Amino acid sequence: MMIYENVRLKKYNTFGLDYTASHMIHIKSQKEASDLFKGITSREKPFLILGSGSNILFKGDFDGTIIYPEIGGIRIEGKYDETGHVVVSAGAGVIWDDFVVWTVNKGFGGLENLSLIPGKVGATPVQNIGAYGVEVKDSIIEVTTVSTDDGTIRTFNNDECKFGYRSSIFKTGYKNKYLVTRVYYRLRTNAELYLSYASLKEEVSKLGKESLKNIRQAVINIRRNKLPDPELIGNAGSFFKNSVVTETIAENLKKEYPSIPVYEDQEGYKKLASGWLIDQCGWKGKRMGDAGVHDKQALVLINFGKASGQEIYDLSEEIKKSVFEKFRIHLEREVEVI
Repeated sequence: MMIYENVRLKKYNTFGLDYTASHMIHIKSQKEASDLFKGITSREKPFLILGSGSNILFKGDFDGTIIYPEIGGIRIEGKYDETGHVVVSAGAGVIWDDFVVWTVNKGFGGLENLSLIPGKVGATPVQNIGAYGVEVKDSIIEVTTVSTDDGTIRTFNNDECKFGYRSSIFKTGYKNKYLVTRVYYRLRTNAELYLSYASLKEEVSKLGKESLKNIRQAVINIRRNKLPDPELIGNAGSFFKNSVVTETIAENLKKEYPSIPVYEDQEGYKKLASGWLIDQCGWKGKRMGDAGVHDKQALVLINFGKASGQEIYDLSEEIKKSVFEKFRIHLEREVEVI
């Protein structure tokens, strides 16, 4: 366990915002996490659990302690069974895309559609990441955690995680109550590919046969074409969630705006493409100072170099306001504001 003071956060958030945290504690193992939270010092100041900072917007300095898990290790936990599945696990500090590469190279299916999503393994159950018709909740079977109240270890099964759209119990009722240390996934050892998105199927066909590796490469190609690289320009990927509305609202909007993209959701609800809503309000490619909207994907807000967190936040508020005025739809942020 390493403890640092007055830590500059620029390299710890993908917006590249140059704020400071009072303290930062690097956690190397589950035992270190448990020992930390058994001590009273862990509760003396506000704390924030931070992975790669790819889904966060700092509005200023953080007067508290950042917990930075670096727990590594990828393992095959269970033998192949007659149903054609295998259980694998990864430590919270493993880079997510490194883990996806490992699964694809092993021939284990289930995560290939989630290629190139920024972040670390520990964030995947918290956020219930998803892309191209796949959500990580479909593969997660268990999440091992440490209580931030007393350092006890608790394992959550899939049902207990209360997964929702880009959400889980770790973002709602148990927010900051548990530190994820290891995640267990049930993956397929037989071919069962998900190509429900036409754009993905088309890109795979350009690469040849339908396979785990070609799906991964197709996803990478699509994401690199429409999303900015945070290494080159500050951003946190999709800033807003797609909007979930009732079927009635979706039908009425479809009548008024025939080209609006509408997707299936749970029974009685539809999902709208929030990027389309934002684009229709004239925001795509628009810039306010050094904060702006990506010119290829309106869901992505950008720091062109010198924007403050407050300026990016203010831009997001203006976008929300204009979408509501035009469509009567309340946009919800995917990014957490600190």
